[in-house]
Amino acid sequence: MGTFMGVYLPCLQNIFGVILFLRLTWVVGTAGVLQAFAIVFMCCSCTLLTAISMSAIATNGVVPAGGSYFMISRALGPEFGGAVGLCFYLGTTFAAAMYILGAIEIFLMYIVPAAAIFHSEDILKESAAMLNNMRVYGSAFLLLMVLVVFVGVRYVNKFASLFLACVIVSILAIYAGAIKSSFSPPSFPVCMLGNRTLSRRHIDVCAKTQEQGNITVPTRLWGLFCNSSKQLNATCDEYFAHNNVTFIQGIPGLASGIITENLWASYLQKGEIVEKPSIHSVDVLGAMNQEYVLADITTSFTLLVGIFFPSVTGIMAGSNRSGDLKDAQKSIPIGTILAILTTSFVYLSNVVLFGACIEGVALRDKFGDAVDGNLVVGTLSWPSPWVIVIGSFFSTCGAGLQSLTGAPRLLQAIAKDNIIPFLRVFGHGKANGEPTWALLLTAGIAELGILIASLDLVAPILSMFFLMCYLFVNLACALQTLLRTPNWRPRFRYYHWALSFMGMSICLALMFISSWYYAIIAMVIAGMIYKYIEYQGAEKEWGDGIRGLSLSAARFALLRLEEGPPHTKNWRPQLLVLLKLDEDLHVKHPRLLTFASQLKAGKGLTIVGSVMVGNFLDTYGEALAAEQTIKHLMESERVKGFCQVVVAAKVREGISHLIQSCGLGGMKHNTVVMGWPSGWRQSEDARAWKTFIGTVRVTTAARLALLVAKNIAFFPSNADPFVEGNIDVWWIVHDGGMLMLLPFLLKQHKVWRKCKIRIFTVAQLEDNSIQMKKDLATFLYHLRIEAEVEVVEMHDSDISAYTYERTLMMEQRSQMLRQMRLSKTERDREAQLVKDRNSMLRLTSIGSDEDEETETYQEKVHMTWTKDKYMASRVQKAKTLEGFQDLLNMKPDHSNVRRMHTAVKLNEVIVNKSHDAKLVLLNMPGPPRNPEGDENYMEFLEVLTEGLERVLLVRGGGSEVITIYS
Repeated sequence: MGTFMGVYLPCLQNIFGVILFLRLTWVVGTAGVLQAFAIVFMCCSCTLLTAISMSAIATNGVVPAGGSYFMISRALGPEFGGAVGLCFYLGTTFAAAMYILGAIEIFLMYIVPAAAIFHSEDILKESAAMLNNMRVYGSAFLLLMVLVVFVGVRYVNKFASLFLACVIVSILAIYAGAIKSSFSPPSFPVCMLGNRTLSRRHIDVCAKTQEQGNITVPTRLWGLFCNSSKQLNATCDEYFAHNNVTFIQGIPGLASGIITENLWASYLQKGEIVEKPSIHSVDVLGAMNQEYVLADITTSFTLLVGIFFPSVTGIMAGSNRSGDLKDAQKSIPIGTILAILTTSFVYLSNVVLFGACIEGVALRDKFGDAVDGNLVVGTLSWPSPWVIVIGSFFSTCGAGLQSLTGAPRLLQAIAKDNIIPFLRVFGHGKANGEPTWALLLTAGIAELGILIASLDLVAPILSMFFLMCYLFVNLACALQTLLRTPNWRPRFRYYHWALSFMGMSICLALMFISSWYYAIIAMVIAGMIYKYIEYQGAEKEWGDGIRGLSLSAARFALLRLEEGPPHTKNWRPQLLVLLKLDEDLHVKHPRLLTFASQLKAGKGLTIVGSVMVGNFLDTYGEALAAEQTIKHLMESERVKGFCQVVVAAKVREGISHLIQSCGLGGMKHNTVVMGWPSGWRQSEDARAWKTFIGTVRVTTAARLALLVAKNIAFFPSNADPFVEGNIDVWWIVHDGGMLMLLPFLLKQHKVWRKCKIRIFTVAQLEDNSIQMKKDLATFLYHLRIEAEVEVVEMHDSDISAYTYERTLMMEQRSQMLRQMRLSKTERDREAQLVKDRNSMLRLTSIGSDEDEETETYQEKVHMTWTKDKYMASRVQKAKTLEGFQDLLNMKPDHSNVRRMHTAVKLNEVIVNKSHDAKLVLLNMPGPPRNPEGDENYMEFLEVLTEGLERVLLVRGGGSEVITIYS
């Protein structure tokens, strides 16, 4: 279809609706021409600006079925798309209810008033009886319409043009009547008692008395105000007795100048009488009588906005048919904007015409009681009021059918996208694709609207849902324009982000103007759907603008973070967790991640890194698989962060790369978490502990904090919180406050929450331990950390034989390993001889990860065995045996003995005090400068932490991480 048939006419049909015929005259009469013009202009501006944004989105690529929902979801992502799609669906469904209620109102008020089932003589109960009529007939109408839609949509589409013709003829009749009224106004007298408007439904003659055969007799009006008495001397209502009955022309005509009276607002409370202030009356109260024209609801500017807004909705009709258009990208903008301009002109001109042609009291008479029960707008039309009555009835029926056709399809499109799990059932339909289940749900929701039964109460509800939808269309366009995403290339050029923001602001303003509590309810519903999709919905990647916005916001935040190092108050451990993978790419110590999650409690940055040995080109697939494994483990342990797997020739190099390059800008790690190389003594392979010490050195060089978890397998899981116990901190050296901060952070997690913090510090003989305890307690008080303080005194005692023995064992083992590594080349050469004397290969160090660590350099060994080489090997072997013999007779180094003594004594004190602690935090001494002492360093740490179940060795990064100042 082309622009005219495919977009322009459907938009006209959807925009022109029940409000134009049933409520626009009342809006003009109540708000006055100026305020009514402002209301209509605001609403039309809102839809025009939304149409401009919609045109930009609709012309930025192909828009399949689903129209507005598809546009918003693909521009703002599944969460916003689902929330707004459901809002639009609910709006369309309530629109069906509103159109049906409008059709019933026309049917019962103006076509067949006798068809009413419920009646009431009491004026106060008459409106309630009318609402019950609306409910009964509305439900029957709804059932009939649902059956029509179920039988076949093709019938709805066939009748669409007929319904549209009714609307156009009705509007033309209004213009014709207005022009005719300028020279020959129609006769519709309005009966007035003083300045009060009388209803013509129960009175025949607009007078108190009438002449019948030269005799003055009371009229029916006399009986209504004089207690049904036919006597001229009867006691009558005070106001009736003091004021005269007159009549004024209901349609004075275009040339009458009545517009000057109708310019200003006349808002009424519920039950107030519609009056004409310019007529003189005797000011006595009188009784409230059902023969007056009364206000049925309390009116205000905001209420009228909510009631009128649905009459400008329907601008999506063209984009909803995008699949049927010859050139959607050309037709949608032109057709939609022309339709909005046409309808806006009709509405604005009608506001002026109604104000200029119709008497104010007739305008304020919502149901036409003062004009013989005619539809007020019908009294102005030419050639007959029935043109408008019949035309508006069919047009509202047609609009109701269109809504009942469109809403289930929209729900089906949302259900098929599978972003809201509980809606999946509504994605199914009949064999030909008709959404049967969705139609039933739509009918159920529309029935709720019909049970409300009042057009004036249903209209603001659907205003909210449509305004919410239009707000997000504007937001989508503004966001895409401001982000300048490369894919944002609309064919429609006449848009600007400022126009979209203006449209968005007007939508938001109209929501709160028309009904602030409905606005909040609509936003809460949309918010709940958004969060539901976020948590439960399927993951969809639609290249939406929110992702682009996240990227822009992340970039902006990262650049801001780059401006300087964080203040001590903002310091929190940003972790780089180093994980080890086994041959099957499974994580060896998953509890490290558990511990990280407990330490972070979901806050800050966590990067999980691992190293794979090999060539990146060969092991790229394995690296990806390892990354996925780690990500799944992170999900199960609820660690929010990033994962990075590095492929390197050596583990130590890979770890160095991770420590140097992980993170981005201000979002870099400041703390490295790793596990202790358990079983390093028993292993012949020195790689594990050499890599460990290398990592400690790299971390120290990078000025990062280091946490080493020993016995990590015994650390608690997230499912096993401690009911009681202690976290013991052994504060031997001040390291910037890391030891103080870590237990506090751990206690934020449910696993450690019930543990108490105990802080131990070590005093020498010459220290004043009482003063030390007091100072430390004061320091902790200022830090706002609740902890028990204890000062442990360590006396200088003689170095025990046990210490000597430990030191000697350590040095012997170290020396022996060095000798073994020296002779490894020879051993390998002999082993190779046995295998194959004639082969050639490069011998590499099996025991060590790093070539440079071995004191022998690797060479290509040619297996051409000569006598000289054989003799040389024998000499080397003899030297090695001599070295082993020396080891048995050696004495331990004095400095090693002192260090071992300190480690043994400290360990005794720690085990004595903290043997039952749930976690022990210890200062971790730095590694020796000379790599030859590496193994001794490992031994000291092992001795220091012996006999403790869970240990966390902590090494500060050289900066203060905790402060007493606010």
